[in-house]
Amino acid sequence: MSEREPTGAVERSQGAGAAPPRDLAVVLVSGGLDSCVCAAEAALAGDLALLHVNYGQRTQARELAAFAAIADHYQVPDARRLIADLDHIAHIGGSSLIDARLPVEQGMPAGAESSGSATADPAMPGRGAGRRVPSTYVPFRNAHLLAVGVSWAEVLGARSLYIGAVEEDSSGYPDCRAAFFAAFAQVVALGTRPETRLEIRTPLIHLDKAAIVRRGLGLGAPLHLTWSCYVDGERACGECESCRLRLRGFAGAGVVDPVSYR
Repeated sequence: MSEREPTGAVERSQGAGAAPPRDLAVVLVSGGLDSCVCAAEAALAGDLALLHVNYGQRTQARELAAFAAIADHYQVPDARRLIADLDHIAHIGGSSLIDARLPVEQGMPAGAESSGSATADPAMPGRGAGRRVPSTYVPFRNAHLLAVGVSWAEVLGARSLYIGAVEEDSSGYPDCRAAFFAAFAQVVALGTRPETRLEIRTPLIHLDKAAIVRRGLGLGAPLHLTWSCYVDGERACGECESCRLRLRGFAGAGVVDPVSYR
């Protein structure tokens, strides 16, 4: 193998009469429902490299266990699993997801009842009017996660970077908007090697939670291995906004959530 050959290229290209090499995709996998379905989407198109980020979130250990289980399900080799520790995010603070002194909201996030159909704010394209950003928003988190993913994807020679962001039926985080990812794609194009061709993919961005559940079931995604609760790592609380969105999604899809709740 030459020094310039991307990691993982040997196993995909060796052997007489072997199938043509599949494109490699880096997938950000938190261990939650959306990222699991996103990984299932990416698996349709090519080989997987799975990235998980620890940043001091309340259920960090449980999310990491879910990531490992999902990676095992898709038989992703250790060489294509990366666990990044971004402790500085917790030190920065500013979110109830990483600061136990701040309460996590219970119930549906403001504006979610309309499935993301809030009137657009002309001063902030892509942001719904009246949609309050909840305390669980981690300031600019997705930029941190995407930056790690882009760096790793460029080293691996990956063609795609997947993230399971949802804009239409979500908590209203500003860094989960389609406009944000379009802008970040321009940053990637300007900040990587001239020969790098990396596409940021957000296949779930305009789906509601019920559609995501149905898509995951259709793809055979291991939804039973996922974890969404923001508060508890033993039994899902069923009350935080993430649990409520998840429960609404399974109910809308007409299936029982395989996760156990209090």
